[in-house]
Amino acid sequence: MRRMNALGPAEAPDKSRDLLTEIIGRHGSVGEMVSTMAHSPALLQGYLDLSRALKRAKLPRALNEKISLAAQEWIGCTICLAAHTDAARANGVSDSDIALARQGTAVDAREAALIGFAVRVLAEPSGISDDDVAGLRAHGWSDRVIADVVGLVALNLLTGSFNLVAGIEPATAS
Repeated sequence: MRRMNALGPAEAPDKSRDLLTEIIGRHGSVGEMVSTMAHSPALLQGYLDLSRALKRAKLPRALNEKISLAAQEWIGCTICLAAHTDAARANGVSDSDIALARQGTAVDAREAALIGFAVRVLAEPSGISDDDVAGLRAHGWSDRVIADVVGLVALNLLTGSFNLVAGIEPATAS
């Protein structure tokens, strides 16, 4: 059930109005999450900045989507799961690899280590140890990638949590 309403530029606070107008000018529209985040100019600006910054992450797009699937499965955001499933498919991820990612793993041991780490960052960050980071490095992952994963997890926690709090759900077929 929807708990927060989406805002158009006319209803949004000044800073959010400017951000929504800019996005609409570039893309023609804004999604439900972004227009609902417009209630908080600080949140909307922070989301947009973090999202743009993480587009420069060192992760391959398919692996990025697998990590997002693992995170959103844990968070429980159905709209995010649907969006990341579509994005994963668009980036060549098979249905079986999507299912594995949602379980927090992968066929490839190197990817499985990184996806499992991402879930641990989300679920129990205080439990991450020196050995965990050393294990990722042993799989060939750089400190940049490890840092990017933490950022990606944070972005997924933000979007998934916001959608759940706001009550944003996938559209149902009529």
